[in-house]
Amino acid sequence: MSLSNTLKNHPGVDPAGVRYKDPKKYLWILSVIAPLAAPAGPFLYLQTGNTYWLWAFLALFYIGLPVFDLLFGEDKQNHPESAVPQLENDPYYKGITYALVPILAFSFFYNVIFLASHEVHWLLWLAVAITTGSLLGFGLNLGHELGHKKRKLDQWLALFTLSLGGYGHFSIEHNRGHHRHVATPEDPASSRMGETIYTFILREMPGGFFRAWNIEKARLERLGKSAWSLQNEMLVCLGLTTVMYTALIAAFGWPMVPVLAVVAFWGAFQLTSANYIEHYGLLRKKLADGRYENCQPHHSWNSNHLVSNLVVFQLQRHSDHHANPARGFQSLRDFPELPSLPSGYFGMFLVAYCPPLWFKIMNKRLIDVVGKRAADINILPSKRGLLIRKYGLES
Repeated sequence: MSLSNTLKNHPGVDPAGVRYKDPKKYLWILSVIAPLAAPAGPFLYLQTGNTYWLWAFLALFYIGLPVFDLLFGEDKQNHPESAVPQLENDPYYKGITYALVPILAFSFFYNVIFLASHEVHWLLWLAVAITTGSLLGFGLNLGHELGHKKRKLDQWLALFTLSLGGYGHFSIEHNRGHHRHVATPEDPASSRMGETIYTFILREMPGGFFRAWNIEKARLERLGKSAWSLQNEMLVCLGLTTVMYTALIAAFGWPMVPVLAVVAFWGAFQLTSANYIEHYGLLRKKLADGRYENCQPHHSWNSNHLVSNLVVFQLQRHSDHHANPARGFQSLRDFPELPSLPSGYFGMFLVAYCPPLWFKIMNKRLIDVVGKRAADINILPSKRGLLIRKYGLES
């Protein structure tokens, strides 16, 4: 019996019917173990001298995981709502997110030190740098999970994790900006129909940074404080990043500079990639009073692919996350007739990096979901007329 069928047939409660049993409870450890693939490559290379290991785990992330998703399929099962309070209060789920913090920190430092202190062919150097940037992508995902929590410890751990890649503004921008404006033309983190990921990044990265700064500045002004005070979370995280990066450069010299630049950029690009695929072309309706309708599950692209969800704390059940952002990863639900991606995030990242392939797959899927009224689609303004004609949209 396949893993997905095993989960589907799991009764969920013990024979006495007293306590709910999450059939994936211990499989979530994969979200903690998967990032260890990043330092495993350099470590095994140093032990064996075989350069194969320097690119093997990059292939695992971007080829292996999509293949596993294809083999194991989707898991559309939801926990019973009566069990959600138990799941939310179970310290195990919180514990595994905390356990990932030191793993991410160790893996990041191990890899950047390896890159700055060992001479390898530039292609192998690049493979390790991209793998390490992907590790920071896991860190951004953890920062996303912890950053939504109200406990100060969770928020500080999120801030530290995000500071590894110099992306400390993410929690501010995401929680107080993206969640408010998601699936609208006002959101720099929601991609538009006809927009390539390479033009999206020019809008998303700077747009997210400046929106976060303005949000934090306004918060501090309401408290009667300067935006340049030490209560500015962006400055605190920037300070953490500056201390870490300065120490690394001082200890390992100028070769550390390009290492940190490439690794940090690729980590940020993983967030850009996720933002690009999560809301592509979807649009919330604007109401008569000028506000947008509340965010609903159908305003996000969803993925129930089992394996990739198990290694990213179920981030891919993004529809429920945006409709109910307070829910922990273990409680996120699937809903009928959601906009659905044909693969998990890692597979869709590769598709997004090839715009003609992305448009061929996703434009048709988008129209199938929302219909042919151009007014119901978040379209790139410069391509609006072209797309209306190409797909026979109702203008």
